[in-house]
Amino acid sequence: MNVLAVFAHPRRDSYTGAILDATLAGLADAGHTSELADLYREGFDARFDVADYAQFAGQPLPQDVLHEQARVDRADALVFVFPVWWWSFPAVLKGWIERVFSEGWAYRFEPGLSRGLLHDRPTLLLGVCGSRETTFRKYGYAEAMRIQIDLGILGYCGLRDVHTQLYYDVEQGAEARIEYLEQARAQGRIFFSSARRPRVPELGSDRPA
Repeated sequence: MNVLAVFAHPRRDSYTGAILDATLAGLADAGHTSELADLYREGFDARFDVADYAQFAGQPLPQDVLHEQARVDRADALVFVFPVWWWSFPAVLKGWIERVFSEGWAYRFEPGLSRGLLHDRPTLLLGVCGSRETTFRKYGYAEAMRIQIDLGILGYCGLRDVHTQLYYDVEQGAEARIEYLEQARAQGRIFFSSARRPRVPELGSDRPA
């Protein structure tokens, strides 16, 4: 299986980068191949500008967007690795989705009718959090992320075999960090090889504003 790993952190040598490395190692353990989209290192322009908006008039997409779409098209599975900032992923990853998941390629929208166009495949999101799990539970942040990302973005575009793993309170000490790295390697080794996870439910017909 070929897995596209999308990484969004300004420092490759960060702990989030270590989570990525552990995940890639797990993929290799299981015999999978991987391709890395390192958004910061590659200088991906996350701004949705006039050239992107032209898609709604049937105009061609920018070349950098076509390049990213080709990466997704040739992947049998997807993994996103990112720090959780403001209870979501970084702006560069949000911009990647806004530009790459274009109308007519990732979804089709018409008044009263919309459907995801992406070929469904297992998708894993690994988020590195500074806050404690109790904080996420108290305010419902994890569920808000699930609804926004797993359902509202990925599910809307046809990706329903989605699982999000959050690594909480990574500042708490070395022991927890080591355990999380072991978990990330296990995720890479097991997730894409085991029975498929429960899928995100189908969305209704209305596209989110």
